[in-house]
Amino acid sequence: MSKKKVFVSFDYDNDKHYKYLLEAWDANSDFSFTFADKTSHEINSDNVGRVKAALTQKIKDADYTLAIIGKYANDEHEDSELIGEINWINWEIKKSSDIGNKLVGVKIDKSYESPEAIVGVGASWAMSFTEEAIINALDNA
Repeated sequence: MSKKKVFVSFDYDNDKHYKYLLEAWDANSDFSFTFADKTSHEINSDNVGRVKAALTQKIKDADYTLAIIGKYANDEHEDSELIGEINWINWEIKKSSDIGNKLVGVKIDKSYESPEAIVGVGASWAMSFTEEAIINALDNA
């Protein structure tokens, strides 16, 4: 069975370890979770246009966008006006939706507020960051 092509949207400053955990699950044969990671590596540019172009290509390479929703998923980014959304997570979700990716929201804690861009767009949900919940959410997307 081929791996699902997944772009992972997350707060790099606060939640990157959850992204790394997904990679570790994929690499470990003791876990059922697998994915073809289409997420961009860190983009070393302060040019919002260049960042958008790089992210857009990675999102287009994926069939799914998995948004890791942490405590700060709705915090305003200092470049929000240039981004055109409150932050990069919301921009990535909206761009993914526009491109036609299947959307999956994964809450680190079910009490965390969902990014506005993922609400009401038919996303599949994992209400906890567990292997089983994430596999089910991807399968149901």
